[in-house]
Amino acid sequence: MQKSVRYNEGHALYLALLARKEGTKRGYLSKKTAETNRWHEKWFALYQNVLFYFEGEQSSRPAGMYMLEGCNCERVPAPKGCAAGSAKDAALDKQHYFTVLFGHEGQKPLELRCEDEVDGDEWVEAIHQASYSDILIEREVLMQKYIHLVQIVETEKVAANQLRHQLEDQDTEIERLKSEIVALNKTKEKMRPYQGNQEDEDPDIKKIKKVQSFMRGWLCRRKWKTIVQDYICSPHAESMRKRNQIVFNMVEAESEYVHQLYVLVNCFLRPLRMAASSKKPPISHDDVSSIFLNSETIMFLHEIFHQGLKARIANWPTLILADLFDILLPMLNIYQEFVRNHQYSLQVLANCKQNRDFDKLLKQYEANPACEGRMLETFLTYPMFQIPRYIITLHELLAHTPHEHVERKSLEFAKSKLEELSRVMHDEVSDTENIRKNLAIERTIVEGCDILLDTSQTFIRQGSLIQVPSVERGKLSKVRLGSLSLKKEGERQCFLFTKHFLICTRSSGGKLHLLKTGGVLSLIECTLVEETEAS
Repeated sequence: MQKSVRYNEGHALYLALLARKEGTKRGYLSKKTAETNRWHEKWFALYQNVLFYFEGEQSSRPAGMYMLEGCNCERVPAPKGCAAGSAKDAALDKQHYFTVLFGHEGQKPLELRCEDEVDGDEWVEAIHQASYSDILIEREVLMQKYIHLVQIVETEKVAANQLRHQLEDQDTEIERLKSEIVALNKTKEKMRPYQGNQEDEDPDIKKIKKVQSFMRGWLCRRKWKTIVQDYICSPHAESMRKRNQIVFNMVEAESEYVHQLYVLVNCFLRPLRMAASSKKPPISHDDVSSIFLNSETIMFLHEIFHQGLKARIANWPTLILADLFDILLPMLNIYQEFVRNHQYSLQVLANCKQNRDFDKLLKQYEANPACEGRMLETFLTYPMFQIPRYIITLHELLAHTPHEHVERKSLEFAKSKLEELSRVMHDEVSDTENIRKNLAIERTIVEGCDILLDTSQTFIRQGSLIQVPSVERGKLSKVRLGSLSLKKEGERQCFLFTKHFLICTRSSGGKLHLLKTGGVLSLIECTLVEETEAS
């Protein structure tokens, strides 16, 4: 005999009390009973995704409750029996009916009605929004915004600390300059000759001094003009112009990259995440996470970096970038996980495309004008080239940065860190791809091959070779590729690894089989002998 479902009555009464006091929607509705098909007026209270009903507004104990998770609420026309001409039927005809359809089988629809049309629309809308899954999605969006704001606050703290140190250094420099000015003024007072009264000075002397002052000013302006023109034509000025152009190009490239990440997140990630929460999801949440991984966090990071670049451009011609890279470098480790997962994400996406519903939905997303005809795979590939792009930009920037420049050492340090990160990511990708390649070969061999499960086994190459029979020379017999004694030559599919050499035969169905004798050759104690072709 099937046991009945138990629930905590005390907790249900507590929720009913909360629904009476804090419910999102409360009021009288008429409820149709399933047994007698009669309508009874009850007082309803909606709290989160639970709908309680009471015998009256003053009742302390609920008469019943409904779980609304996954349900659907829609307006329905008045029953046909209400079209009669009596006054009672006319009153019923003015009622507004709506039905709650439950997602699980065996649960009959809940038929309700009310007298006010606006009240009925509010009840339908409130029941539509009574979903715990929607609350979870909203919580996740708010959590992402919270993380974004925390990152911005941390960045601003670092920038404020740096500005505070700069202000302290400037205060010290100002005090030093003030002391130098005081000392210079004292020296000037000591060296100033005796000056008589200006009124007693000869007018001709005044004219001569005025002409001399004019000539000194003209000579000084001419000299400065020559200096400025010489500098404009100098290699240093040309180098600074190229350096500024590189910075402007970097800002444009960063703006384009942030836009690409924005399209990836808002046109693909978030819509697919919503689709995975639907009633008939074309893709699971795990597949969405495997395809996109931490792309949303990468977008938040580069939005902050882009804002910093634009702030530096606003202070042109003074372009200081080293401190921005000092903030960016510790956060670029998130690219390691993305790059390591990239090949797997493309495989998951290819498998999901086998589902017609998903493929149709993805083509609909890709038709968005913001995508400009580009596919999802293209947007997933953009982050793979961002670290090398930064390295190339810093290399060009350093080529036009003088050795005595204040940012030279900081930019060289940033370039070395990015190159080190690029090497680590390349090695991790190579190791991951090698493991996947070994597993793919192991799956093609019918008998399997345990040595390919060794992570230190590195794939080198594969191809077809001809295995020749034994060749007797005098009393010696040498055998090529194993100890098989063959009567005729045979084509073999061979795989070369760092530690072993595999020899397989291909059946008529295209499947591979290891040779029973000599199919796996260890290269540790093996000697390769090259023989000239026999005449």
